[in-house]
Amino acid sequence: MASRKESGSVSGAVMASTGGTLDSPVKQVQIEGLVVLKIIKHYQEEGQGSEVVQGVLLGLVVDDRLEITNCFPFPQHTEDDADFDEVQYQMEMMRSLRHVNIDHLHVGWYQSTYYGSFVSRALLDSQFSYQHAIEESVVLIYDPIKTAQGSLSLKAYRLTPKLMEICKEKDFTPEALKKANIGFEHMFEEVPIVIKNSHLINVLMWELEDKSTVADKHELLNLSSSNHLEKSLQLLMDRVDDMSQEIVKYNTYSRNLSKQQQQKHQYLQRRQQENAQRQSRGEPPLPEEDISKMFKPPQPPPRMDTLLIAGQINNYCQNVKEFTSQNLGKLFMAEALQGHN
Repeated sequence: MASRKESGSVSGAVMASTGGTLDSPVKQVQIEGLVVLKIIKHYQEEGQGSEVVQGVLLGLVVDDRLEITNCFPFPQHTEDDADFDEVQYQMEMMRSLRHVNIDHLHVGWYQSTYYGSFVSRALLDSQFSYQHAIEESVVLIYDPIKTAQGSLSLKAYRLTPKLMEICKEKDFTPEALKKANIGFEHMFEEVPIVIKNSHLINVLMWELEDKSTVADKHELLNLSSSNHLEKSLQLLMDRVDDMSQEIVKYNTYSRNLSKQQQQKHQYLQRRQQENAQRQSRGEPPLPEEDISKMFKPPQPPPRMDTLLIAGQINNYCQNVKEFTSQNLGKLFMAEALQGHN
């Protein structure tokens, strides 16, 4: 799976399939309807609850548009499957697709999510490996829970140029992130998605809609709140607790650093006073000492995890805002209908 891959493995398969990076950035992602159905089917067959499913996206780049025309899943396997080579599996799949004249160029990967919980270090590392090898690569995030409520949730994300530079340098110290002026809102950029179907597919969908025997077609107007809001708030509180722990770590580091700086300043003052006294007595000054070895600065905590937690909190807040706005709209509509009657 992409999140469990080593960076070298991902980059090796991607570079072998494309031969290098592409030129122009992506302004839009166009997805074939069949690809969307394959992603949904993959989760329905292998995804259970919070279990994540992942796969490879294939297609091509036309001007500033990324066209995703095919995909295939990563097989589920355990850590005991030591003989399984994920890179070799990808290469064999792309070779087989090339033999039957199907687009086989790597353009990214997809992943399912559980209540929008996808902002993680594993996703960051995997997308950096893909995007470093192919500039136009994207990650598609599929939310099966939102989709089950009647609205397809499929979003495409890329790492911002600022975050790409930070990941290349692998310097996640507070000073480096402050110098780069990067926050959680500057980590990922969402790319607009367009789902394309052929005319024959559109005709078939119209026919299926006319023949549909679903009794309740007004489920979206249901005023009762599902457990979606409750679960989202629980996950939000968990991430807020994680953020509080990260803040405590950083505050501890700041106090230790300030305390050490004070001790260092006091030590230098004592040496100056002692040297002044020795000079007044005609004695040579004390030998020079390496202050940096005597006062080693405390190791700063990495701030990338804090940024990821903040990004995930922001994502939860957006989900709660979207869900509550829909429910409030239904309530206002129901109130207006009752007043009219």
